[in-house]
Amino acid sequence: MPIDLSKALGAETPPMEYECNQNKLILYALGVGVSTDPDDLKFVYENPPGLVALPSFGVVPAFPALMSMFGVEGLELNPVMIVHGEQYLEIHKQLPISGKLFTGSKVLNIYDKGKIALIELESETKDESGELIYRNVFGIIARGEGGFGGDKGPAPGNEPPERKPDKVVEMPTLKQQALLYALSGDINPLHRDPNFAAMAGYDRPILHGLCTFGFACRAVLKEYCGNDPEKFKSVKVRFSRHVFPGETLVTEMWKEDGKVIFQVKTKERGEVAVSNAAAEVLE
Repeated sequence: MPIDLSKALGAETPPMEYECNQNKLILYALGVGVSTDPDDLKFVYENPPGLVALPSFGVVPAFPALMSMFGVEGLELNPVMIVHGEQYLEIHKQLPISGKLFTGSKVLNIYDKGKIALIELESETKDESGELIYRNVFGIIARGEGGFGGDKGPAPGNEPPERKPDKVVEMPTLKQQALLYALSGDINPLHRDPNFAAMAGYDRPILHGLCTFGFACRAVLKEYCGNDPEKFKSVKVRFSRHVFPGETLVTEMWKEDGKVIFQVKTKERGEVAVSNAAAEVLE
């Protein structure tokens, strides 16, 4: 069904509730590859010095609000034709380990990319006192919905410099990584159902883009923030290629113009899965 710009652009949904607790933080951390590294124990163990949230967890409380956006008038889309194209996350305040969060969303922009449409859905997640915790912009690609004569949108930017990476981190994923990650609420069958994946043009289920995003953020966090989440302020990525569960993710990083430019490749196939990416970190 074609996108109706007059109805969809600027459409909003009321705030949706998300109950945060330590088990959800731990499950998310396991979903993005945290294992037995002693430096990562604080992301999966609640005893002293205490559990802390990974910065990339900021996308999770927005999932329910994000899904509700596809019910707004003028934005009725075929789920088989939807993939995640881009992601932006700002962290305004460290997450409370338990308590209620509330996320409201709106259709921020709809860009015409030729054969596809890029739909930007903005979400703001606040705590019970109304303080902003996270701001997200999800860039959703709707295949077959372009060509309506709209604005093409800005260039992605954040190109890697023409030199060897300053830092490189390799992280293996598990064959069951998508199954683990889905337990945090991202239940798109593209990542678990072989028949659905085949309908979308893949020979087997692929890893969630936001799972790869979580691995990459962990690499930046470790190499440029000393694994301190309070030093990780924002991140923007573009999902360029798919990743299959079980592949090894190679995150290449450059410190450039006060930010960390990075990209993620699959070691086995050498394809760039995450491109045009940058994180804002504190020294």
